[in-house]
Amino acid sequence: MKRIIGLALSVNLVACGGGSDSPAPEVPETPAVFKADACYLMSTNMGDIELAIDMTNTPLSGKNFKQYVDKGFYNGTLFHRAVNNFVIQGGGFTTGLQAKATDSPIKNEARVGFSNDRGTLAMARTSAPDSATSQFFINVLDNPQLDYSASNYGYAVFGKVISGMEVVDQISITPVHSVNGFSNVPVDDVLIESVTEMNCPAL
Repeated sequence: MKRIIGLALSVNLVACGGGSDSPAPEVPETPAVFKADACYLMSTNMGDIELAIDMTNTPLSGKNFKQYVDKGFYNGTLFHRAVNNFVIQGGGFTTGLQAKATDSPIKNEARVGFSNDRGTLAMARTSAPDSATSQFFINVLDNPQLDYSASNYGYAVFGKVISGMEVVDQISITPVHSVNGFSNVPVDDVLIESVTEMNCPAL
């Protein structure tokens, strides 16, 4: 459970945020079939990652990501958290761990039933279920403990890596340290240089 709490609190990287993971109202419905509605090239200083986003089954999360991309929000942000054999997280801080102002939070779509499998892209949030804004994480391993269940609101998967998982793996093992209460911060900045839309390959 500590892992989930650690991820939840890492949106702001401080122990705050309203609400908690009280039991979810219902068990997940039959999982949806992933649909690649939009694809993006995420260029980092450690290599390129190609992402497919599902806007059919997770419209709030998918369109939220698209809106941040369209206004160039992610350009120059960091993968500010790298946990070996767990996740890499980014999309909210610039160099020096300066937080960027975000749009309003969105509703948690984890109930769709996509699992936090290796290579999936999911919304990061505080302990409040409907608190996700710009930050996201990529699962380095299968993390079913982050899925929606009868006792956990879960973390909404809305996309997946279609190329460049080796870059994700390299980011996940980069040396990290703690900085002013921020944990698992890469010693050398892992910079998201740009995120641009691309044609989706046949999946």
